[in-house]
Amino acid sequence: MTTVNTTNATTDAKTTAASSKLNADFDMFLKLLTTQMQNQDPLDPMDTAQYTQQLVQYSQVEQSIEQTSTLKSLLAAFGTQNLMQASAMIGAQVETNSAVSGLSATTPAQWTWSSSRDVASMTATIKDEKGKIIDTLPIDATGAAGAFTWDGTTSNGKKVDPGLYTLELEGKDASGTKVAATAHSFGKVSDVELSNGVVQLTINGHKVSTADLLRIG
Repeated sequence: MTTVNTTNATTDAKTTAASSKLNADFDMFLKLLTTQMQNQDPLDPMDTAQYTQQLVQYSQVEQSIEQTSTLKSLLAAFGTQNLMQASAMIGAQVETNSAVSGLSATTPAQWTWSSSRDVASMTATIKDEKGKIIDTLPIDATGAAGAFTWDGTTSNGKKVDPGLYTLELEGKDASGTKVAATAHSFGKVSDVELSNGVVQLTINGHKVSTADLLRIG
């Protein structure tokens, strides 16, 4: 499903309100200016440069509001265009620059991993959304890259609730020396959404920006 956030409509309403208030203030300014000119001392008239300066300031504010409105309209159009392009990814498998993966009742949490050099063993630590450690377990890992899938079952046989889970990895080479490893979540895109001008993808309940994509396919 493709959805569009209503933030742009709210912004347009605020811009319209600001423009209306400016017009009302400008009308009041002209009335006061006219009254002041009609009642000025003919022997000591007011400086017309001050009137001109104030008129220029009002004009500049009005132009600024119009430019802001035009810019927001352009950004909204670009956002919609990006949303339509991103909708082509619905159903595709993507890899993200995030260690957070979604777990549902029907789909396991899935990650790919890569290390700075070959590993002979790997330990995975899984945390929930609050950062609480859910489980720590060894995983089959050799070489410098691989994948890990978790169905929500802990090493003691307990089944956890669906949600978002973070994977942290610690690898070791054949000599037992630690090797840095990084996890990236992957999964199938089920929804795209435009929120505050940013296109987001939903992957098994986890929302990520298109800017965080590493691979599609």
